[in-house]
Formats: sequence, structure tokens, C-alpha cells
Amino acid sequence: MLLIRLLKESSILAIQALITNKLRTILSLLGITIGIFAIITVFTAVDSLEMNVRSSVESLGEDVVFIQKWPWLTEGEYKWWEFYKRPQPQLKELAEIKKRCNLAEACVFSVSGNTTVKYRSNSIENVNITSVSHEYDQIVSFQLETGRYFSENESISGKNLAIIGKNIALGLYGHNRAVGKSIKIKGANYKIIGVFKKEGESIIGESHDNQVILTVNSVRKLIAIYKRHIEARIMVKAKKGVANTELKDNLTGILRSIRKLKPMAEDNFALNETSILSNGLDQMFGIINLAGWIIGGFSILVGGFGIANIMFVSVKERTSIIGIQKAIGAKSYFILLQFLFESIILSLIGGITGLFFVYVCSHIASSFIEMEFSLTNSNIILGILVSALIGIISGFVPAYSASKLDPVAAIRAN
Repeated sequence: MLLIRLLKESSILAIQALITNKLRTILSLLGITIGIFAIITVFTAVDSLEMNVRSSVESLGEDVVFIQKWPWLTEGEYKWWEFYKRPQPQLKELAEIKKRCNLAEACVFSVSGNTTVKYRSNSIENVNITSVSHEYDQIVSFQLETGRYFSENESISGKNLAIIGKNIALGLYGHNRAVGKSIKIKGANYKIIGVFKKEGESIIGESHDNQVILTVNSVRKLIAIYKRHIEARIMVKAKKGVANTELKDNLTGILRSIRKLKPMAEDNFALNETSILSNGLDQMFGIINLAGWIIGGFSILVGGFGIANIMFVSVKERTSIIGIQKAIGAKSYFILLQFLFESIILSLIGGITGLFFVYVCSHIASSFIEMEFSLTNSNIILGILVSALIGIISGFVPAYSASKLDPVAAIRAN
């Protein structure tokens, strides 16, 4: 009951302070508002970005090993001049891996490059063309809006068929049905059998929206001609219960055998996995979060001084009232809690205002950028807790000084 009464009285006094000294209070609370806005905005942006990046990474598959020419990350110096000399993964290596690797559930060869695609008078430049072997749909997750995936016979025979991204479909065919029409790539016509469902922008560039998928056997000649301008990789998905480390050890032995590397020779291939990216993301987002605390910390520090200033003024203005309260029996802790709660309430008002601005800005950002920004419950709780903590720290000294006033001296003060 005491706490409820204290909260009620402190709330009334805090609101009266806001109404009586509007300009002074608003200027003092501005620091808290800006500080909470800065910190929570950074955290909201980082959380939204992290969610987008991690979902993009997860779409690659946590149990997939990528055999490539270039490593994603290395310990120490990135020796690109040595990696440049490495051979590209080849389609014939895929067949050998399928024969020898009994730990793999699915294996896919893919090769990609950028070129112009056309339909009649319409054309789109710099489109990512990815040619894949049949088991692509077993490794990479995607949804088709219309149409279907390649049949096994179509993949093996190398028919001129294509599955295109939503942006490509809109760019070439508008809102007309794309399935059944043709698309021209490097002078050859490919029949469209499917359109990918809209995915949105991917931070790591793996979105199907601006991509065209072909069967690898339909572009064998193009691979030979443009091999210097394409990026090839073999994706190997582990069977259930098989760890990536075990699969990588198995693939290392197989690839060294296929490429006839001497026992002391270094690997001339890279085995990449999504955990490499995930570990890098943890470090990157940790640094960004720290930067958010530093950016907002200065504003909150200024806001804390503003709250303390309000409370010192409030104590001075109500010195005689404090004296009367103590004279009729009010305990020191009652006075301390009264002013401390008032400080917390003022700080919370500034914090909640800052959270409101974050909420508005996140909705505005989502409407302009192809990425969803959302103010999460954890960030709301964090903002409120930080505001309350600043209220406690800023209000303790003024509240303590009020609780220690001599009742006679306080009554005579005014």
C-alpha cells in the first residue's frame, strides 16, 4: 500500500512538474529521449539486418559444404594470388564425388555468370545466370510462384529450359504470364517453365528475384567458352547425423585423389560452410552493438544530468513541504522514495517518447527499403529498463539530500 501511495503521489508530482515547467522539463528530458532513440534505433536496425542476413545464410543450408576455388575466410593473410591459380570445380568431379562419397545426401554442380537476357524488344542487363545439375532443389530452399522445377530427364538431356526470378519476369513480361514464353540468353532461346516466388533483397546476394536458373547440360558449350568469366562450385549436403567436419574430411581425401595431389602438396580447393559466415557475423554485430551503446551513451549521460537538474530544482522548490512532511512524522525513506520515484517516472516519460519515435521510424524505413524493420519486445524492455536505471542513478543524490533535510530548517527555508 505504501508503494502504491508513493507511486501515485510521485506520478502526480511528476506530471505537475511537466505542466508547470514545460520548457525546462522538455529540454531536460530531450537527452533521455535522444539517447534511448539512438540506442534502440541502432539495435532495431542491427536486429533487423541480422535477421535478414542469418535467414539468407540459413537458406544456403547449415549442413552443406561448398567446394570452390576461393575460400570465404582464411586465418591470417588472404593470399588471393595463390587462390587465383587454383582450378575451378568441374562437372566431371561431381560424378566422382557422387560415386565415392557415401556421406552425402545430395550433390550439385552450379556455375554462374552475368549477362543480358532478352524477350522481343525488352532486355535486362547484368542478370545472374546460374546453371545447375538436377539435385539443386534438394539443397537450396526456394518456392515457385508458378510453373515447376526441371524433371530428371530434362536435366540429363540438357533441354533449353529456364526458371526465372520474379523481377526478371516483371521486367521482360510485365504482369503477363511468363511460363510458356521464351527468353534469349547468349543467342539461344530457353523456354520458361517456372517463376520463383518473390523473396526480397538478400544481403549476401543469394536471392532468386534477379536470377535465371538453367540446366547445366544445356550450357556445356558456353561453360567451355566463358570459363574465365564464370564462378563454379559443387554443393554437397550431408546425410542426417553426419557432421560437417566428417563430411569435409571425406571430401578432402576424395578431391585430393581426383586432382592427383602429392602427399605434401597443399589443397588447391576450398571447402566453405555457412558456419564460417555465422562466426564472422557474430563478431561484426557485436562491434555494431557496442557502437550503439557508445553513440547513445553520451546522449543518455546528458539526459541523466538533465533529470538530476530537474530533481534538484524540485527539491529546492518543495523544501518547506518536505519539512512539514517530516514534522508530522514522515520517515526519511518515504521522502527518498517519493523523489526517487518521481525521477524514475520523468526518465520513463523520456524513454517511452524515444521508443515511440523508433517505432514510427521503423515503419517508415520498412516502406522505403525492401527489408522489414521491427521494434522487438526485447528492445522495448531494454529501452524501459535503461530509462528506469538512468532515473534511479540521476535521482538518487537529490532524493537522498531531500531525505536528510532538517524539518525545522526546511520549514523556515521559504
